[in-house]
Amino acid sequence: MESESNTPAEVSATMDCNADCNTETFQTVKSRKRQKRKRDAAEVGMQTEEAVAAKRPQFPALSGDMLTGGTVEMRKVPVPSNRYSPLKENWMKIFTPIVEHLQLQVRFNLKSRNVEIRTCKDTKDIGALTRAADFVKAFVLGFEVEDALALIRLDELFLESFDVTDVKPLKGDHLSRAIGRIAGKGGKTKFTIENVTKTRIVLADTKIHILGSFQNIKMARTAICNLILGSPPSKVYGNIRAVASRTAERF
Repeated sequence: MESESNTPAEVSATMDCNADCNTETFQTVKSRKRQKRKRDAAEVGMQTEEAVAAKRPQFPALSGDMLTGGTVEMRKVPVPSNRYSPLKENWMKIFTPIVEHLQLQVRFNLKSRNVEIRTCKDTKDIGALTRAADFVKAFVLGFEVEDALALIRLDELFLESFDVTDVKPLKGDHLSRAIGRIAGKGGKTKFTIENVTKTRIVLADTKIHILGSFQNIKMARTAICNLILGSPPSKVYGNIRAVASRTAERF
């Protein structure tokens, strides 16, 4: 019998060939157990997040008294002598919305001549005191109660006051003519500006008070400043109508 023998060089070549064939044919596959373990861990994580969300404490809403730390806050609005009679006549119209709707306490101090408004334990809204003070201030400045009441009902209304001499330093007859141009014959110019800009305007000597939204106050103030500087009313009417129409188209 003839025996077959392989040389060491042939054996090593055969082993290298087998190793190369194994690396080409076999690829590493992720273990299914490892994937299942990751999936189980993700599900456990989701369950714990849901459990934490379910266990999150639910706190009741704080009252206005607790928000202020239990302290009583107060606002004082000074009343000039020329507004005593209107305040007395319209006191119930002022008193009712402040006490019943805003849950505040109000009184007129005869010694200091101030309308005093303060919070109490029934006050729920922390901003009610500021709105009530703005409402009383608007009435004291000369606005009607119905117009001033909008400051309580709406959030985007503001008061703005300025002097005629802030726009242009006028004196004597020049100042009187400027105020006359703002008012117009029988108040026609003032009413037109109010209707076009949807504001309310009060002329008190050289003081001008405007009640309305920010954009509308800006339009009315521009028109009044143009009148003070000497522009004719017809030109001012045209300008504010153009601005009002552009604003309406924008919104």
